[in-house]
Amino acid sequence: MNWSNVYTVFRKELRDSLRDRRTLISMIVVPTLVMPMIMFGVGIIMTKVIKKAQAETVTIALVGGADSPAIVAALQAEPKFRIIPPPADVARAIGDKWLRAAVELPAGFDAALAAGQPTAVKLLHYQGEMKSEMGVGALEGFFRDYRAKLVERRLAERGLPPELIKPFEVHRQNVAPPEKVGGNWIGGIVAYMIILLCFTGAMYPAMDLTAGEKERGTMETLLCSPVSRSAIVLGKFCMVLTASVATMLMSLVSMGVSAVAGGSLLAGQGMASAAKVAAGSTMPMIDPFGLLGVFAMILPVAVLFSAVEFSLALFAKSYKEAQSYVSPLLIVIILPAMMSMLPGVELNAKLALVPVLNVSLVCKEMLSGVWHWPYLALIFGSTAVYAGAALAFAVAMFKRESVLFRA
Repeated sequence: MNWSNVYTVFRKELRDSLRDRRTLISMIVVPTLVMPMIMFGVGIIMTKVIKKAQAETVTIALVGGADSPAIVAALQAEPKFRIIPPPADVARAIGDKWLRAAVELPAGFDAALAAGQPTAVKLLHYQGEMKSEMGVGALEGFFRDYRAKLVERRLAERGLPPELIKPFEVHRQNVAPPEKVGGNWIGGIVAYMIILLCFTGAMYPAMDLTAGEKERGTMETLLCSPVSRSAIVLGKFCMVLTASVATMLMSLVSMGVSAVAGGSLLAGQGMASAAKVAAGSTMPMIDPFGLLGVFAMILPVAVLFSAVEFSLALFAKSYKEAQSYVSPLLIVIILPAMMSMLPGVELNAKLALVPVLNVSLVCKEMLSGVWHWPYLALIFGSTAVYAGAALAFAVAMFKRESVLFRA
């Protein structure tokens, strides 16, 4: 193998790719500018929408209660509720989203409470709809407070202390360091985004250097040069791999810079407090050495993605046909990457052999500051084997005339 020829082909393809607008957008613009803008923009918009929904007055309907003026008066006195007469079909009104929730009081509710008889209140809501869930949550809080005050009054009437029904308190205490909290909280998302960008970074160069050259009629000219087929395919492959790795690197840098520079902005928007609540009152962090580990573990994945996309695009006769071959692979990549974020999916010896899923799981662990060295070796080795097989397949396909000159 003449590596000088490989480098010549690589340099030629790199120069041509840097002149291609689609490659520049996928390799530079998307990871460095678009992704941080989407992350922060969506985060800020979501925060504002949620805070606005929480601050709005909850419109509820009260079904029944004609014989229970005490509870009705308590509901009407609560400023966060706006009570309207019940519509003819309460369930449909909630399902149509113009009514957040409804309270259904049983007959004789006040009398049952005064007599100490058990009774029940029914709260009607739209499960999964954010505003309805907020409304029913506010109603549940109201009735919990109402019940607690009623119990305290009954105890006071009997000369009993309130501690009688609350003999002890329960407090949460987070014992995990901030790195582990951050790794478990956002490590899966970071690994997912890096893998996705690593795949998309290789997509357009792989299609352009194979099907694109066929469509432009320049493949024959390249094959007539005094360079072996292996040198040509390896030079082209190196260009695809460069695009994939460059996209990944720029993604890591932009995420790191965005996380540092945007911390105060998100805190001002109330995201920091939400993060503390979600992470057990501990501000999440990411192990900086974990980012280096992620880069090392993603490298064989980049080789695998580049070789597979190159091979598939090589079968296409046109750029459009190559898109139809390569694009469905996104689903194959996304599903295992998303599985790593599911609860209960933990790294083990079997999952360490599953492509993409293994890297997603171990990246989440490394970002948490946990280093499973046997699993790291197994994952890196197995992924390297998969990548080597894919690259060998790409070289073999490039040597076949039936693949290069499909009718």
